[in-house]
Amino acid sequence: MNTAARTDPRIEEVRVTEDEITAYLVDGRVVSVPLAWSWRLSEATPAQRANFRLIGTGQGIHWPAIDEDISIEGMLHGTPARRPRSGAAAGKVRPVRSQTPPAKRMQPTRKGAARG
Repeated sequence: MNTAARTDPRIEEVRVTEDEITAYLVDGRVVSVPLAWSWRLSEATPAQRANFRLIGTGQGIHWPAIDEDISIEGMLHGTPARRPRSGAAAGKVRPVRSQTPPAKRMQPTRKGAARG
């Protein structure tokens, strides 16, 4: 008899405090990461943090009010969410370059060169 056991980590329960996210896995492991790993959750209200659901078959957690997803793989591998560049830089649009070609540069002439 060949039975395939599921080996990928799956979350059974989640607890979110003001300092950390703790995932209780179906295989008995407990994984905690600092809340600061998710800048969205760090800046969220306690009510927004408390409103989450498991996604997939326990592969991750989703917070709909702040559009944040954290996977158990990311928690296990130590992959914090990256904060986008500062608001001013992130929203900044580069100006479109002028369509006129740049002025031609004149090449310097050698002194004493004969002109013909």
